[in-house]
Amino acid sequence: MANRGPSYGLSREVQEKIEQKYDADLENKLVDWIILQCAEDIEHPPPGRAHFQKWLMDGTVLCKLINSLYPPGQEPIPKISESKMAFKQMEQISQFLKAAETYGVRTTDIFQTVDLWEGKDMAAVQRTLMALGSVAVTKDDGCYRGEPSWFHRYPISQSKWSVPKRSCQGDDHRCWGDDYHCQEDNHHKDTLAKPNPRSNPRRKFPFGMYKIKSFSSQYFYSS
Repeated sequence: MANRGPSYGLSREVQEKIEQKYDADLENKLVDWIILQCAEDIEHPPPGRAHFQKWLMDGTVLCKLINSLYPPGQEPIPKISESKMAFKQMEQISQFLKAAETYGVRTTDIFQTVDLWEGKDMAAVQRTLMALGSVAVTKDDGCYRGEPSWFHRYPISQSKWSVPKRSCQGDDHRCWGDDYHCQEDNHHKDTLAKPNPRSNPRRKFPFGMYKIKSFSSQYFYSS
């Protein structure tokens, strides 16, 4: 755990309220999912907020987690370092956060690097991981490992669609990059699919979902 000086007065009261939001039961569920999802020989941490922070704070497990949600060869973080240098570890946390947002996690559900590195808000870290698991279940693209009931489906807003698909490059239409929508292979280019502003706001997407304009910002982990 990172070294921090003692908190006094109001700052201590605020920190105590933040720590009260941390869910020990959810910690256990998230650890189990992360180990299963990464499909690697990752050591199970001892229970407790401090151990959970230490397990994640170098960014290695987080980067392996986000990579495991992509098909082989399409991992967003190709090089994962196990460096003990603080700036390298914080850099990897930042890489994970950027990749998680690109994957589909809303900005409002993304924790700040210091929330994990300094242990300022581990409940926010839990919230990001919950959202990440929910996006994975919602996409249903074959990369998620675990029971679908572990997470609720995650609403994806109309303004941001970040599913890693190939985008059709045809001049007359946009096919969203799969054979279901387009048979012209020369139209395809490996990139992130972006929404077509001219499309119907309730157009059906490859995963059987629909874009809609607004959603609730609350997501809950399902046991």
